[in-house]
Amino acid sequence: MNLKLSASTLKSGALKITGSKSESNRLLILQALYPDLRIDNLSNSDDTDVLQAALASDGSVLDIHHAGTSMRFLTTYLALKPGFEGVLTGSQRMQQRPIGVLVDALRQLGAKIDYEKEEGYPPLRISGVKPTGNRVRIAANISSQYLSSLLLTGSSLDSGLVLELEGKLTSVPYLQMTLTLLEALGAETLLTDKEVFVGPITALKTKDFTVESDWSSASYFYSLMALGQADSIVLSSYKPDSLQGDSALVKLFEPLGVQSAFNADEVSLNLTKSAVDLPEVYTADLADTPDLAQTIAVCCYGLGIGCELSGLHTLKIKETDRLQALKNELEKFGAQVNITDDHLSLAPSEGIKSGVSVATYQDHRMAMAFAPLALKTDLVIEEAGVVSKSYPEFWEDLKTLGFQIENQR
Repeated sequence: MNLKLSASTLKSGALKITGSKSESNRLLILQALYPDLRIDNLSNSDDTDVLQAALASDGSVLDIHHAGTSMRFLTTYLALKPGFEGVLTGSQRMQQRPIGVLVDALRQLGAKIDYEKEEGYPPLRISGVKPTGNRVRIAANISSQYLSSLLLTGSSLDSGLVLELEGKLTSVPYLQMTLTLLEALGAETLLTDKEVFVGPITALKTKDFTVESDWSSASYFYSLMALGQADSIVLSSYKPDSLQGDSALVKLFEPLGVQSAFNADEVSLNLTKSAVDLPEVYTADLADTPDLAQTIAVCCYGLGIGCELSGLHTLKIKETDRLQALKNELEKFGAQVNITDDHLSLAPSEGIKSGVSVATYQDHRMAMAFAPLALKTDLVIEEAGVVSKSYPEFWEDLKTLGFQIENQR
């Protein structure tokens, strides 16, 4: 499904955003380990649906499609589940995303995991075992999801689990989210530069948990406010003391003219910018919030300003190589973009080409990050249904805010 977005005018509105995919998927693993746990406001994203289905399945082949979090979390959960025998697989892109660091760590605990195809990549043939020992060494600078995967299931081990970290931690807020959720359920945790520890959960400290709405999904409305002229957009359910690292967008979008006001469980986005307030070049280190890179880069381009974004080394192993994809699609509009392995540089610009067809590379964030440019010009989003991976109602919510959207056949 390709969607044509005609140049639109932003209207004020109020939206309820689905629960955080990051919180939901962590809690689903914990619920599988501790069945008395009850979860409210679960994400309705494809990724969360896929994880729920996999956890409920008694089949010998579990296909998690494009869901990277599910692949990583399930690898540990199944490997340390005595009696499980089966294959964990995914889409063609998933079979290109590395998993070797996590598999090597699990093998230190006695896990029996074999590669069905290419060494270091899914599909994985797993024979679940009771782990031997409770200490592993693992690279900390590749993906925090590897660490979270180990810690979530590690909380069910008799002696807990110690991760000896090699290298500098990346995406620290996501690791902190995992530790905070574990603590809320009754685990002792400890994080230093060299180690992470989770103790066993012997009894649930709480049996009910309500998931906060997804801050990554909120980022697209911050971009809309920066590019548009509406009085306000109100989003729920959000809180200022969020567990989600992407709540940093509250501060990250202030230089782009968007202010946030919290009231009860809502956040109101208000426009405060004037042309002279915008920086000529926006600069940010997104090492802790890499999922915001696409949104910010496209927003800066729409505003006509440059940006220098660093800390992007994890983007190459996401749903697509997000750095290359950003360069490819922004340049279609006339942007000047340079990338390295962990950096994106966008030059200030004065014009935006009309009628561009944006490839999404089976990446939900490509579709949603580029959509706000419809406040500046006509464009087409290819394979627009990919947004269901994290935010199925996205296009309907844009229509609520005044976007003119139609199917292009």
